[in-house]
Amino acid sequence: MNRQDGTPDPRDPDLVWKIAPRTMWEQAEASGRFDGAPVDLADGFIHFSTASQLRETAARHFSGQSDLLLIAVNGPALGPALKYEPSRGGDLFPHLYGPLPLSAVRAVMPLPLDAQGRHVFPEGVA
Repeated sequence: MNRQDGTPDPRDPDLVWKIAPRTMWEQAEASGRFDGAPVDLADGFIHFSTASQLRETAARHFSGQSDLLLIAVNGPALGPALKYEPSRGGDLFPHLYGPLPLSAVRAVMPLPLDAQGRHVFPEGVA
């Protein structure tokens, strides 16, 4: 599902979301795959969030960090390697057990900071 401007509709229940530093994502694009951030590699899976989980994820794990990207991924394209598992407060979070194929990426958008240092999500996201 896309909006009129061609960006993914954040209400699309098939989307899962990844926040990543721009340089890390550019390396993934150059290599053709994303194996995860250091925390992902340490935990054995790539952490994703649903649209409703994004603001808290950004605040907890990326507070004040600039030059981040918000990556929209087609969850069903990841197949059985994507599992929803309990995390914060028992909420189910999407975890990918394996590399992220770039073919599953629907959009890559900047995630800037406002004057108060909070992340500014694209309209309708989070």
